[in-house]
Amino acid sequence: MKKYELEICVDSVESALAARKGGATRLELCSNLVIGGTTPSPLLFQEIRKYTDIRIHVLIRPRFGDFCYNAYEKSQILGEVEQFRKLGAEGIVIGALNTDGTIDTAYMKELIQAAGSMHVTMHRAFDMCMDLPAALEALKQLGIATILTSGGANNCIDGMATLRTLHERAEGQIDIMAGAGVSAENVKLLHDSTGICSYHMSGKKMTDSPMLYRNSSVNMGLPGINEYQIIQTDYSNVKAAAEILRSIP
Repeated sequence: MKKYELEICVDSVESALAARKGGATRLELCSNLVIGGTTPSPLLFQEIRKYTDIRIHVLIRPRFGDFCYNAYEKSQILGEVEQFRKLGAEGIVIGALNTDGTIDTAYMKELIQAAGSMHVTMHRAFDMCMDLPAALEALKQLGIATILTSGGANNCIDGMATLRTLHERAEGQIDIMAGAGVSAENVKLLHDSTGICSYHMSGKKMTDSPMLYRNSSVNMGLPGINEYQIIQTDYSNVKAAAEILRSIP
């Protein structure tokens, strides 16, 4: 039987515990999932560790936006990799690009060295590269363990043909993990169409805030985001996807 990976992206203790209960094999831990994820606090990592021993791969991303980092940001990222290694994270999720859309291999080498024995995943900065096959070859040379990708598309269904090509070109040297829009409804289609065995999803649902008094005239963050709704991983969404993966021979 094939070995499947179901990584759930979480940004709270509640989501982490729901993912573990639903059958996740590991977590990608971040903060600010609503804007694509940024580096989580060490205390959030430690709080999750109190309640579960599931493998945690930590997203290291200092800000929202592109993946071309200045010297200050690079110093911060490097320090955070070292910090989470010392805290006992099983993996890191990183990515940095040059201005021309190629992998910043010189800097990525520094991060990989700082990671030590931790599992290293290239996050969806990969999807923003100018030439995905060339980026794949560069990451092979770096010894990256996993690439999280939607196949260069806005979602994994639109990128299925490219995902299949990447999986074939990886030749078992790098694990291609499909992400962006993965759900119980499409995970078998993705598997059958691409041959990929690793999947990344949030399994999220919207829940209402317990706040009774609500000031609708003040917006504390990004326009259009309802601040009285909480996004969390739903145990049943994870369980449904996990059961489908386990049923595939």
